[in-house]
Amino acid sequence: MKCDGIARNRHVVKREAVLAKLGKMRPFMEGSLCAVKRRGCADPGWQLTWKKKGKTCTVYVPMELVTEVKQWTKEYKRLKQLIREGTSQSLGIVRGFATNRSVEKQKRV
Repeated sequence: MKCDGIARNRHVVKREAVLAKLGKMRPFMEGSLCAVKRRGCADPGWQLTWKKKGKTCTVYVPMELVTEVKQWTKEYKRLKQLIREGTSQSLGIVRGFATNRSVEKQKRV
């Protein structure tokens, strides 16, 4: 992805790599999967918890879906990390653009 006025540098290359990884994301789900002790049962029950408008929400996860939901929540954490990396590289582009523009102005004077 090249925009007018943006030189192809390490930030652009790294951001493109992050965007490529984002395109290969698998299903994801926000939240944490927690095992909870159930009265009278040896096996734990499973709950998915997440925040919505500052309040904690919880939903029961059937045993048959626990493995899949674990993968979804793990993928969500990976998504957040990729977003942070992409933001960092975009910020590098912005900072570099401002620095390069300042240098260009100084050369003209």
